[in-house]
Amino acid sequence: MHRYRSHHCGELRSSDVGLDVRLSGWLHNRRNLGGILFLDLRDHHGVVQLIVRPERTEVNDLLSSLSKESVIRIDGTVVNRGTENVNPELPTGEIEVEVNEVEVLGESEQIPFTINAEDGVNEERRLEYRFLDLRRERMHRNIMLRSAVISALRRKMTEQGFNEMATPILSATSPEGARDFLVPSRLHAGRFYALPQAPQQFKQLLMIAGFDRYFQIAPCFRDEDARADRSPGEFYQLDVEMSFVEQEDVFQVIEKVMTEVFQELGDGRECTSPFPRIPFREAMLRYGSDKPDLRAKLELVDVTEVFAGSDFKAFAGKHVRALAVPDTADQPRKFFDQMGEFAVEQGAKGLAWVRVGDDSTLTGPIAKFLTEENVSALLTSLNAKPGTAVFFGAGEFDEVSKIMGAVRVEAAKRAGHFEEGVFRFCWIVDFPMYERDEDTGKIEFSHNPFSMPQGGLDALENQDPLDILAWQYDIVCNGVELSSGAIRNHEPDVMFKAFEIAGYSKDEVEQEFGGMLRAFRFGAPPHGGIAPGVDRIVMLLADEPNIRETIAFPLNGNAQDLLMGAPTEVDEARLKELHLSVRKPPQPK
Repeated sequence: MHRYRSHHCGELRSSDVGLDVRLSGWLHNRRNLGGILFLDLRDHHGVVQLIVRPERTEVNDLLSSLSKESVIRIDGTVVNRGTENVNPELPTGEIEVEVNEVEVLGESEQIPFTINAEDGVNEERRLEYRFLDLRRERMHRNIMLRSAVISALRRKMTEQGFNEMATPILSATSPEGARDFLVPSRLHAGRFYALPQAPQQFKQLLMIAGFDRYFQIAPCFRDEDARADRSPGEFYQLDVEMSFVEQEDVFQVIEKVMTEVFQELGDGRECTSPFPRIPFREAMLRYGSDKPDLRAKLELVDVTEVFAGSDFKAFAGKHVRALAVPDTADQPRKFFDQMGEFAVEQGAKGLAWVRVGDDSTLTGPIAKFLTEENVSALLTSLNAKPGTAVFFGAGEFDEVSKIMGAVRVEAAKRAGHFEEGVFRFCWIVDFPMYERDEDTGKIEFSHNPFSMPQGGLDALENQDPLDILAWQYDIVCNGVELSSGAIRNHEPDVMFKAFEIAGYSKDEVEQEFGGMLRAFRFGAPPHGGIAPGVDRIVMLLADEPNIRETIAFPLNGNAQDLLMGAPTEVDEARLKELHLSVRKPPQPK
């Protein structure tokens, strides 16, 4: 018999009754019932119940006193539990193993929190002892789901003719938009490598080199603040690039991959394709967001014209968006008060509302301020039937979009117009190429500067920059942006003009992106790509609200590794070798 095990803890069944087995694992739980000792033994594959009879005095004494989470090896015999003792929640629930011999392989100290229950321990403690946290069933399941997702992505990309290739980790600084992590060079004093924010330029160079279809499960590094759906420091993405393609070709590949992965690993939740294509400006109007949660079956309506010239000061001269919520006749006043409180939490000063009565008259706090013309136009615009509640947001376009976009989803959840247990994908397309900086008034790129403008060089030379659209797209699922992508600008003349509009001289473009431009001058194919985030895919599939729950060893919200103690200080000898000195900020008095 093998030194440590003949079977895994999770594989024994009633067909194994009578078999002598050897198991190894962690002491998960223990119960003493009238001198008979029951224990749960856990390994990677599952849990099995052990039983120690009173006559096994030496074994009983050892296992009675041993700390939970100690690692043991046992020899024993598989026996039936008996019908009345079957545990239907465990795959091994029909049997138990009667222990004859035990060996302690690794004794545990007193653990800082329980493993066999979610006991509300704070996140900092969990990250400090992450190796213990990962023993919990939920965390173990999440990490194995992550492994399955990555395996499925690799398989499905390869099946579609893509080749997995590695790109450099040490490279030059990037124009991706976030802060780089810099690595000082020992051999080149005062110079730095940068960890890649994304393999963007390298994957484009692979297309120019003629490899046609590339993918990589790529590590990316960005010095960004943490959010629930963004880990500070590093993340992984399914990085994809294709030659001789248009936007729809990229969509076909990614839709197939995402649909199959979410159907395969989504625990039966519905995921259908094709995904809707929603222009950016339409998304902002209808959903108040370029990351719309399509599980919410409500839409915003621009009713600015309804109140143009109105005497109602709260709406006069402002952009006004309305949200019609049907079937609210039975909703109490508390529903409206809670929606108002929610809007205030999003930054609103309040939330105006009315309700449509049986005779199509309006009731509610602002009903008395609306003229008959207002009411008639409003009901027509919203197609509002009796029993419909209407919420309003008024102000600047962006502010109203943000607040009413959140109100849309919350109202759908509270009023029963929200789909649970589904994955609703969409493509957001036709992003503006440029935007105007509110502070400086300057024209700048609104998205990826390497994207091809719709209309090419002619559009750049003859259209108002703020009217130019780009071949850029986002893929969104359940209100979470999984990735941005684009058809790339592969023509030097178009690239120079695009950057000129954003205030860059030709020399600056040559200096910043000389490698790419040199490659473009030697025959570059039309190409495009995308890079869905692996961490966010797992987050959605695992139904976790925080991305750190899907990563084995994440940084905390302050970008610290509490387990390994990073970031660390470096001694003077090492700093000298790297030609560095440290200038710390002054300490507050």
